[in-house]
Amino acid sequence: MLTSSAWAEPLPQWRVFFAPDRLAQVEKHFGAKGVDEVMKLHDFIDARLQLSLPPFDHLKPVNDYFNQYRFVSDQRHWQQPDYWATPFEFVASGGGDCEDFSLAKFFTLRVLGMPSVQMRLMYAKALELNQAHMVLTYLEQEQAMPLVLDNLNKAILPGDQRPDLLPVYSFNGEGLWRARAFDQGVRLKQGENGILLWQELLERLAAGEGR
Repeated sequence: MLTSSAWAEPLPQWRVFFAPDRLAQVEKHFGAKGVDEVMKLHDFIDARLQLSLPPFDHLKPVNDYFNQYRFVSDQRHWQQPDYWATPFEFVASGGGDCEDFSLAKFFTLRVLGMPSVQMRLMYAKALELNQAHMVLTYLEQEQAMPLVLDNLNKAILPGDQRPDLLPVYSFNGEGLWRARAFDQGVRLKQGENGILLWQELLERLAAGEGR
């Protein structure tokens, strides 16, 4: 099973996620078009890896790749109030909500060599929409201002240029932080405010299960 900490390590065997048995599950739930979308993601990742670029150079292409998909609320898409889709469910179904955009970007960048410690999934309040929102942040070095990868504003901007977002908390494969602003935040104790949907997502991703 791929635990949360497993995503802190390199993922050289990424093609296992596209194995025939997993593609059969995709076809079962999303049909041939869903398989086509998953294989497009495979080809995108493979092409990026062939370039042998530093992980930072993958930020914009990955952000742009997933931002081509449509936003759909969980209630409409999955008939439940909150569901975190795997990247394969996201592309195979043609879209998702803000969590799905951010998670797909996180996992794809991990496969492309981005260290988990340089990324966080951040919950924030989208002030103009007056609702909860998730983005992916990239931190080049400790104490630096993170860059924000988002499906609302598709430009990658430093956090201090996103006054429309009020950070709440962030997490990755190493831990969970309460956010004060777009900074390092306050790390929470092990198990405090644990994110069950995150762990459930990792378990489904490891098992190749999906809708």
